[in-house]
Order: sequence, then structure tokens, then C-alpha cells
Amino acid sequence: MANERAPRAGEPSQRGAHWADDIAGRVVESGRPPVLSTGISPSGEIHIGNMREVVTADAVYRGLLARGIAVRFNYVCDNFDPLRRVYPFLDPATYAPLVGRPLSEIPAPAGDAPSYAEHFLRPFLAALAELRIDVEVERADRMYKSGRMTPYIVQALTARDRLAAILNKDDPDWSQFIPWCPDCRRIDQARVTGFSADDETVRYACACGSSGSVPMAGGGKLTWRVDWPARWMALGVTVEPFGKDHASRGGSYDTGVEIAREVFGGEPPFPIPYEWIRLRGKGDMASSKGNVLSISAMLEVVPPEVLRYLVIREKPQKTIPFDPGLPLLQLADEVDDTQAAGRDERAVELSQAAGFEPLGVPYKHLVVVAQAARFEVAKILEILERSGYRGVSRAAVETRLRYLRNWLERFAPEDLRFEVQSELPPEARALDPLQVRFLGRLAERLTDGMDGVAVHELIHELRQEFDDAGPGKLFQAIYLVLLGKPRGPRAGWFISLLGPSFVAARLAAAVEVLDGRGEKTGA
Repeated sequence: MANERAPRAGEPSQRGAHWADDIAGRVVESGRPPVLSTGISPSGEIHIGNMREVVTADAVYRGLLARGIAVRFNYVCDNFDPLRRVYPFLDPATYAPLVGRPLSEIPAPAGDAPSYAEHFLRPFLAALAELRIDVEVERADRMYKSGRMTPYIVQALTARDRLAAILNKDDPDWSQFIPWCPDCRRIDQARVTGFSADDETVRYACACGSSGSVPMAGGGKLTWRVDWPARWMALGVTVEPFGKDHASRGGSYDTGVEIAREVFGGEPPFPIPYEWIRLRGKGDMASSKGNVLSISAMLEVVPPEVLRYLVIREKPQKTIPFDPGLPLLQLADEVDDTQAAGRDERAVELSQAAGFEPLGVPYKHLVVVAQAARFEVAKILEILERSGYRGVSRAAVETRLRYLRNWLERFAPEDLRFEVQSELPPEARALDPLQVRFLGRLAERLTDGMDGVAVHELIHELRQEFDDAGPGKLFQAIYLVLLGKPRGPRAGWFISLLGPSFVAARLAAAVEVLDGRGEKTGA
């Protein structure tokens, strides 16, 4: 199978299975022991856009395990990469002098970790644990400092001219290895002037004026396009997802294939190129631009199964639009409700984390019920029972409430946020006599046992008596008395959730107070 053509980016499946199972099958057919690899440079907050790579790999990992195949799965932290610039979230006075130094050798922004790299890596690894993604973590600085990469450095330095031809490098000073200058401590501006394979040392000259010799083990690193195929060899990688930027013709995967075969004498991994996750209204996520939603933050808003499903339900070559507002709740419903439209059953299976208990209540419904009940669990269960949701798990409700509180605070549309007022809100005192009379009539007609449809029909029946007011003003009157704002959930349904008798009493009390202005409120 060594000369089998590698599939190209976006190449369609021919098997009709879920994409993860399809890829797992093709990996098994290749006859190579599956070793999945993922990785990223921790230059900033690791966000849900980065999450696509590791979740994609984990879906294939689970597909292989389901076939009874022994498989390894690693995550490489590229912490030996240099800090490329002072990003917007960094203090220029502190970090400008550190540009060019390895991320593993720079202080953490908050002083809360051994290095800059660990500051961003630690919350990511915690998020992976919550997502139930179990990876072997490899740190690039340790791979180099331990000497693990040294044989590949020797091969790369020996094959300098062949590498230059593959990578179209005409500059005679081009180096496939970047020395780590012991004087200025930068790992981005020294060049190779010679090397000794026997001594495993590299001679260098740095832009800072320093020159001398450094050991191959920890004295620098291979350039990205050479480092990647060298890593395939060092880790035995046979399957790897990577972003679309590496998948173009002549891109880093294509050159990596040539380097793997012609310089290192090995085979490239099965490629899984993927598209980006795009944040609504802001485009592709990028840590360096601050255009991110961290995985940790999103795991406070929805269960881990929902974030996994976000990735797994779409083929890797398809862009994923991400909207943390109402569309996120709809996505959560696909995971939670076996009858939800668009639900991908196999994607749900591959998205399971641990301890997930389906609720059977749409998230948008629960958002309204929770606020209507002031997040009192007993009251929520009572309303759900009255709404036809019987036998709902109290524990599952309590779990969802933790997520929904955060979602309401951070991402909910304004018209979905509300609080049932305990007293007549000041905003309601601006109601005109016609609106007050309408509220009085509605209070008289509301009775227990009315469902949302019945209340809705009642409101529209009463509108005929108040056609001079216009429908908007009448609905505003209801919301202003109950919520202190002119808009809210669908009125009939909302009143039925609160309880028609409760709302009738609240409206009647409001009319009594407002009638104190000396205006008649009778029909």
C-alpha cells in the first residue's frame, strides 16, 4: 500500500456511511497501524475553531475503536515555535522584547503557569477532558530537547539541497533548521553555517551578531514544512486532520509527502483536511485577532456533547457557521431530542461524553420556563408538568439550568431575556386608558386550565373590542405589566406557562393601581 494515492482535500466518500466511519474503514484498508495526530501552536487562547481538528480526529478514533482496532491518538503542542508578534491581548512593554523567543521559554501572561505556552495549553487540556477526548500530549520543546528529533535533523541537514528543491528555496543562506541563539534567545533569526552529524552540533550565525555552535538536541528546530513530516516519522503518524490552508496543491501537506518519502524514507499519513468554524458576523476564528470563543467558555454554556456534535455532524470539508445565540439552542435540541428535525443519530453516538441525560424539553422552551419560574426548580417542574412534559428528571433540569443561566447572560437575544416582576413596574405607569381597560377585560376572562392556544384566541377576540388601540399597544400592555419591557415571549403561550389565574390576579392588581389615576377601567 506504500504507493497508494493519498486522497485529496474534499474528495467525496464512496461508502455512504458517516464520514468518521468511512475514514476509519479506509484507514483499516490501508493496512497501517493507526496513529492519529493533531496539534497547534499555543500562541493565544485555544478556541472552538481549533477544537475542530481534535474532535475530528476523536470521531475517527472512536470509529476505529468500534471496529476493535488498537489505535493511538496524540496531541502535539507546538510550544517550541517563536512568539511571532505582540498580539492585541498582550502587554507591549512586557512582550515586545520577547518576540522571537520560544513559547515554552516566555513567562505566562498572568503568571499562573510555568510558561506562556502552558498558560494557554492547560485550559485546553481541561476542556479536552470534559469533552472526553483522551490524548497523549507531546510537547515540541521536549521532543527536541530530549534528542528524539535529532536523527531527523541530521537527515534534513544532509539533504539540504533536495529540501531546497522541494520547497523552491533559491536563497543560498536558506536553512532547514533554525538555531536557537544562546545570546539573544530568539529562535527565528539565526541561520545554519555548518554542522557535524557525528557530534550532532550545528554552527550558526545570528542577526544579533552572535555565532558559534549549538547542539541539535534542543539547540533549535526544523522549519515548519520540514518539521511536520519529521514529526510524522518520529511519532509514527498514519492519520492526521489539518486545516484547509495546508491542503492546497503545493501546500505544506503536498511538500510534506515528498519530504517524508524522499528525505526521511517513510510514508505520509492519511489526510483529513477540514474547513474552518466561522463565527457569525466575525468570520473565521483567529486567536491572534482576538476573534475567538474559547472552548472553556462554551462548555459553561452547553453540554460537551453539543460542542462535539457541532463538529461531528458536518463533513470535515464543509465550513461550519457558528452562532452562539438561538441557533446554539437549536443545535442542543438536536442532541437532546430523538425526534428533532435534522438529527444525525450516528453523529449523536460519536458525540457522547459522559453522564449526559436527555431532558426531552426543547431548550428554548426551558429558557422561558426557567425565567418565568425565577429558576426555582420545583416551580419549573410544575410548569413543565402543566405544559405536558411529564416525568422530567429533576437532576437533568438542574444541569441544564447551569448552562442556560450562562447562555442567557452571554448570548441570549435581548427579547428572550426577561424577569417576571414582583411589583408593578414603573414602565407600566405610562399605559393609556385604552390599554388599562384591555388589561381589565383580559383579567376577567382568564381562567385556570386555559392552554396557550386558548389564551391566544382570547387575546385576539378581545382585540376586536379595542380596535382603536392597534394590536401592538395591547400586547405591549401585557408585557409592560408582567415584565417591565414592551416585548417578550409569545403572549398566549407565556400566560399559560405562568398560569392564567396568576396572570389574571396580577393584571387585576395592576388595573386597580393604575385606576387610581382617576381613569375608568370598566368595559
